[in-house]
Order: sequence, then structure tokens, then C-alpha cells
Amino acid sequence: MLLSLCSTRWRRLPHYALIGGLTATLAPLALAADDNAVADAVTPITSPFDSRDYRVLTLENGLDVLLVSDAEADKAAASMNVRVGSAQDPDDLQGLAHFLEHMLFLGTEPYPESDAYQRYISNNAGSHNAFTAQQDTNYFFDIEPEALPGALDRFSEFFLSPLFNADHLESERNIVHSEYMARIRDESRRENDVINQILNPDNPTTGFAVGSRETLASPPEGEATLRERVIEFYHQHYDANVMNLVVVAPQPLDQLETWVAERFADIPDRGLSIPSIDTPLVEPDTLPRYIARQSLQDRRQLTFYFPVPDPTDDYRTKPAQLIAHLLGNESEGSLLAVLRDAGLADGLSAGVGRGDGNDALFTINISLTPDGAERLDAIEATLFAAIEQLRNDGLADWRYQEQAKLSEQSFRFQQHGAPQQEATRLAMNLSRYPVEDVQYAPYRMQGPDTERQQTYLNALTPDNLLRVYSGPEVESDTVSPWFNTQWQEQAPTSPGQALAGLELPGPNPFIASDLTLLEGQDEQPSLILDTPTFTAWHMQESRFDTPSVEWRVSLQNPTASYSAEEAVLTRMLASWLNDSLSESLYPARLAGQGLSAYPHARGITLAFSGWRDGQTPLIEQTLEQLNTAPITDSAFERVRYQLQREWRNAPQGSLYGQASRTLGEALLTPQWSSAELLAASDRFNRGHLEDFRERFLEALYVDAMAIGNLDNEQAHEQAQLIRAKLHPRLTRDALTNLTTLTVSEEHQVLHPHSFRDESLVLRYLQGRDQTAEEQATTAVIARWLETPFYQQLRTEQQLGYIVNAGYSPLLEAPGIALMVQSPDVDSETIAERMDAFLEESSQRLEQLDEEALAPYRQAVHDQLRQRDTSLTGVINRYWQATALEEVNFERREQLAKLALDVSLEDINALWPALREHTLDIHFDPGVEPSDVSDYREARSPLPHARDEQATR
Repeated sequence: MLLSLCSTRWRRLPHYALIGGLTATLAPLALAADDNAVADAVTPITSPFDSRDYRVLTLENGLDVLLVSDAEADKAAASMNVRVGSAQDPDDLQGLAHFLEHMLFLGTEPYPESDAYQRYISNNAGSHNAFTAQQDTNYFFDIEPEALPGALDRFSEFFLSPLFNADHLESERNIVHSEYMARIRDESRRENDVINQILNPDNPTTGFAVGSRETLASPPEGEATLRERVIEFYHQHYDANVMNLVVVAPQPLDQLETWVAERFADIPDRGLSIPSIDTPLVEPDTLPRYIARQSLQDRRQLTFYFPVPDPTDDYRTKPAQLIAHLLGNESEGSLLAVLRDAGLADGLSAGVGRGDGNDALFTINISLTPDGAERLDAIEATLFAAIEQLRNDGLADWRYQEQAKLSEQSFRFQQHGAPQQEATRLAMNLSRYPVEDVQYAPYRMQGPDTERQQTYLNALTPDNLLRVYSGPEVESDTVSPWFNTQWQEQAPTSPGQALAGLELPGPNPFIASDLTLLEGQDEQPSLILDTPTFTAWHMQESRFDTPSVEWRVSLQNPTASYSAEEAVLTRMLASWLNDSLSESLYPARLAGQGLSAYPHARGITLAFSGWRDGQTPLIEQTLEQLNTAPITDSAFERVRYQLQREWRNAPQGSLYGQASRTLGEALLTPQWSSAELLAASDRFNRGHLEDFRERFLEALYVDAMAIGNLDNEQAHEQAQLIRAKLHPRLTRDALTNLTTLTVSEEHQVLHPHSFRDESLVLRYLQGRDQTAEEQATTAVIARWLETPFYQQLRTEQQLGYIVNAGYSPLLEAPGIALMVQSPDVDSETIAERMDAFLEESSQRLEQLDEEALAPYRQAVHDQLRQRDTSLTGVINRYWQATALEEVNFERREQLAKLALDVSLEDINALWPALREHTLDIHFDPGVEPSDVSDYREARSPLPHARDEQATR
């Protein structure tokens, strides 16, 4: 699914893949009293521990609404899903659905200012965004609960009285073009552009979804203007019958119903229905086809696409899921394990995508090693051998029932996400599934449909194949039209020889049996082991109604980042541990147990997550592997290649990501650039990693924390096990702290190492010290700058799509980051516009009074006080606190209180210092990268507190 996200504070939405579930009884719903709404007869099937209240309404205009009252929610959220997307674009205006999405944000009749909606959301500690997909356009926001009525006022007018402001038509077309250019080097979009040339050109999902200045150009004189075409598209495709609204909030259902009915009942009912696609995704008799396309990154992949029926309507039985599960399996004897053992691949995924309601593509994607790129036919033959194995004896009923059991466990103990995430997910589901299944559809597995399973298996044949190889060495005169990807068609070769060793997995031995919930709730973590060399914290957590536990174990060694060489070896050791356990622990991951080893400046953290039952053996096996398992030559080379590939590809990554990394490299120490790590990695062999492991484990200090549904005694036993396995010998004071450095007093400009074609400026304004008061004041100023910066530099001046300003601390050091990325405007001009904005902000500051400041203080306070919505969120927050010199689990609450106390005097005192202490990261195509280490070495640490004399 191609998502066009229309804000710079964007996140990639999850792919709503079909997974398993369990049956449940439908609950009756009391009729609603509002005259504009009719209550549905059923409410969604929910898990036994879901205490939220649900109500489904159909307004008189045909709008389907799902209300979710969550008394514990500290945010309110809404999502409107419109079952119209880029597939409905007219041929002569590709990108029109996406362009319309942009235009709806720019003023309505009651709220004509182009930033009215954004400003209201931001001033009330909220966020907002939207995306356009092939068959959906989704608008969503979250906000402080008491501000929900005002947000719904503004939000509903998108669908009642948009102005389609002519004054912003050209500027927003430029923004859409900037968004297109910001993504033009994304490998997934480049491959999608090539695939669209192979699929049926009459299928509307194969068009250019994003839009550009070219495709959205004003029509010739005498024809309807662009604005008229936008309005025509809106009236032709938008009405209440193709919309689904979800509101998640702490208010009671009756109150939510009243608010929604009052504001959304007047959305026009034009008698529209959801558009359907009848044209095949692939033209008959056009396969098999073999394609090679050029990748910009140093990455080689082989992807197999098979046209299949769209499985959405089969969600109750999920006939494609077991096939995808078995082909994507990573345990011993799996397709990936056989390819890994042969040195041909290091990653594999399988699933169904690009569904249009009738057709879809069953996709197997394999990440190749350089040797694998030379043996594509052998890989293909091995894939078809694995598929043949499934045809013979792979789809036994017990495998389906095992999947259903795991899905049942997941559904029963699901942890609800943040209100905005929930609202968007439910709005998408409400548009596709019956009311009772909006929660349950992804988990429902009510029994195998063997005939339908066979339909999918029958589609996985060599004659029904589109094979795409991507690699940096591919060259061709044929270029895809929108993302400039060189590609060529290749003649099919003779069948290769399948590799030996394929085996289907046996029954999963890791499925948890004890899923009882232990009673008990701690307020915050407490020490259960406190020695000079080992510290362990524990917090019993029952609020999420899941028998799950999160462990974090930090193995800290003072040399872990001492040099680029040591930093490389630390990363290699963590990657090797993950790699070496991938096959043996894959069944555990399927059963709900997780392990991830990740490197950091002080060493390696082991993150364990999953059911309480069975976690102790997982911890024991992981530590035994780390201590004693042999490191083979093949494993070492595979891990080094993966890391080197990541470092080589860093200059091809998102430009704003590269600028942020450059900022961190300049102002944090110890820190090493991708280029330094890549250069150091060439000097090692397997023996170096073995020696490093021995040195690393012989000199450890260990921090550990467990949060979840386990009692103090169980946590203490596991902590003792960890301590006994690791034998820590160092004390905490032997470690080197990650330090934030002071920005140079002279304004300086650094340049990242990038191969991108856009320009960028990241301006970092640093606070004077690391006190909590300075952090709170800086955060309030950042919130005050956020909306006007976006409005002026993006909406009005059209500098680019990626434009944002926000609070951006480095560890405990407060700072504000202003960023603009542009496809057209050079960095010098962007910097001049930033200068003008900051100068104007100084003048605005003179007019700021306490009443105008209050919403920004409150927004920072409320954001800091947001509750954690998952067990992972809880432990991540508390775990970060243990990394500081003084462990303080109430830091967030203290900062929230301080934010309310920020005065105009505080802001006026800090503002000049922020203006003076800045560091710029600039990039223009072709610019030489800076030696960031020279800048870093000349800096001193940012003080934790200001000198009293300096403040007088």
C-alpha cells in the first residue's frame, strides 16, 4: 500500500495484514436516543479484558460511526476514513485525490484561516495528519479531551464546507510536488513504479498516486480550472455513504453521540457507493515475466509476485495466512534457513499485498547476499520446492489450529494503542468488515477453508510468476516514468537446481500454557538487587491485563565505544547474537516470546518480551549462547555484510535523517559516523570478534529491569539467574558517560555526507544548561514556535514538504530543532528565511502576554503527563531513567509541573541565549561533507547547571 502522509511530523501507518483470531458472542446494544442517529443492533466483539464501552451508529445521512468510550484515556482522538483514493484519480490529473486531501486542511467556511485547524490542535497538546492510499483517504487527530468538541467542530467542516482556497492552490501544488521529490529515492516506491509498468495499465491502482507539478498542472484555457476539478472530484466522490468515523475519548457514549450527531449529520448524502475495481490487476496470459531493476542503495533483493484473489473477504478463515506463515518461517529447515546456510540470503518475508478488492499479489521477498545475486535460478528452484512441499503435506489441520490458538492468545490479551492509533485502525476496519468484527477480524480463524487454501496454492506456479531482481549493478535505457528507475526485461532461464535440506516445522514447543493474571500493582520500579556490579529493578504491572513481562538487561563495558573499532565490534556482537538465535528462537517469537539485542554507547542491551510462562528458559538460552556458542566464519561474514550494507547505504537515506545523525555526531560523545564505522569494519575477521566477546564479557557492569505481570519473588529469581550467567565485575563509576557538548559560540555550518538531490537546513538552538527548569522553558518555547514556523515556511512560502519545528533534546540537554527540506530552494535561501522567521518571532515575543502563553504551557504539561498505552511504553520510559547519573522515575511528572510554572520572564531570559547558541546543518547537492569529529573535539560538555555568577 502506498501511503502519502501529509505532515512533517509523520509516522508510517501499520499495514493492516490479516492475522488470526477466536470466536466470541455478540453483545446487544441499547438504542441511542439522538434523532439524527440509529444505533446498530450489535457492538464489536472484544477481548475479555477490554473495559471500554462501544456504540455503533448510522446517522440519517448514511454515515457509519463507531464510538469508543475509554474512561482511562488521557487523549481524545478521531479518524474519518473515506473509501476513495488514488485509484479514483482521473487519467489527466494523477494525484488529484492526494491533492484534495491537502486542500481540505486549508480553511473552511466557519474557520477560514489556513492554519485554524492546525493551530487549534497544536495549542491543545494534539497532533494531526492524513494519508491517501489507493482506495482510502484517512484523516485523523488527537487532542486534549476537554478540547474535543472544538476539534470536532473544525474537523467536521472538512466534509461540510471546505473553501478550496484559491490563494493556496499553487502553494499546495508545490507542497505535493515537494512531497513527491522527498520520496523519489525510496526503494519501495521505485520498485512499485516498475511493477506498475508490468501490471494491467487499465487497473486504476497502477497510476501515479502522489502527484506532481506536471500531473497537477492547470488545464488548458477554456477547460475547467484546477480548482474546479478539485471541487468536482470532491462532490463526485465524497459523501456520507463512503465514510466511516471513529471517535475514541474518555467522555461517556451519550455525550460523544450528541457531539458527533450535531456535527456530522449534515454531511451530504449524494447516494454514492464505495467504488469497485473490476479490471484485472494482471492481464491474462502475460506471465511469467522476469525483470531486473536498479537500486540506488547497495542492496540486492529478489521478489516473487503471484497474482491471487484478494483475501479481504476471506478474513474469517484466512486461507492465505498459513501458506504465508510457512513460506516465511525462519526456523531450522525453512526456506530462509536453507538459503542462509548456503550463503545466499539473510532475510525473507511473505504475505499478500496490493489488494484491490478482487485481485492481490502474493509476495515473497528475499534479501540477498552478493553470492545470492549470482544464483537467482537456484533460489527460485528452492522456493518452488518449498511450495511443492506445502502441496504435499504442509497444510495439515493441526497447523491451522496451532495458528488459531496463538491468535486467540493475542486477541485475548491485546494491548490497546494510543487513542489516535486506535481510531485510525478501527476506522479502516469499519470500512471493510461487519460491525461485530472491527476489533476481531484480524484475529478471527474460525476454521480452515481447504478449497480456498488450494486456490492460493494453485496460484503459486512458475507460469503465474512476476520475478523482480533489484541490485545496484543493473543498467538499462528503459526508465520508469515517475521514480526514474532503470529496469529491463529478461528472458526466463532454464530451471535451476533446488537446494537440499527443506523441512516443514514441527509443533511449536514454546506455546504458553499458564496465562493466569497475577494480582498486584506497584507505583514505580523498586530495587530487588543492588550490588556494586549489578543492579536490578522490578515493577509489578497489572493495568494492561496481560500475563506478559518486559525485561531489559544492559551489559555495559567502558570500551564499548572507546574507538570506532570498538564500536564496530560492539555492533557486530549484538548482531551476531540476534543472527545466531534466529532459527532456534523463531518458534518462540511465533508463540509470543521476543528477544532483541541492540548496541549503544555503553555496550549491549538485551530486550526480552512476552508471556511470563516460558520466559526463564528464553533468558537462559540467550545468555548461554552469548557466553559459549561458537562464532562461525559464515555467521561473522553475514553479520559484517549486513552492517556494512547499512553503513554504505546511509548517504542514500532520508535527508532529514542524515541531518539529525550529523547533529548527534557533532554534539554527543563518544559518537562515530557511518563512514568511520564502515572503514573500521574492513579490518576485522572472526578471530577479532571472538577476542572482543571475551574481553567484553570479562569486564561488565550490568543494569536490569523487569516490568510486567510477575511478582517480586519471580523477578528476584530471574535477576539472580542473569547475574550468575554474566558474572559482572565492574562498578558503575568505571563506565564512560555519553556526554552532550556545548554548541560553538560562533555560528558554524556542518554538511552531512549525502547523495540526495534536495537541499536542507537543520538549525539547532541549544539551551544554556541541563537543568529541569531549562528543559521545561525550552519545551514551551518550542511549542510556541511550532505552528507559525510550519504555516509560514511551508504553507505560505512553499519551501518544501518536510518543514517542522519542535523540542529536540539531546539526552538531558534541551534544544529546539528547525528543519526545512526543499527540492527547489538552496540552503542559503532557506537559512535566510529561517533568520527572518526568528527575527519576527523576537518581535512577536514582545507582544506575548500570560494569557496567550498559557495554552503552550498547558500543552507541554499535558503531553508530558500522557499515560503509557502499552507495557513496552512503561518499561521504555522507566528504563531510560536508569541511564542517567541520578535515577529519577518521577522526572516526567516533575517536568510537567515545571512547564506550568514557566513565566514570560523565563522565556525572555532564555530566548536571546537560544538565538546565540546555534548550529546549522546545511546540505545542497554536490556539497563536500564536513569532518564532524573536528567540530566535536573542540567542544566542551554542556554544564548541568548554570554558574550563579553568570545568571546575575
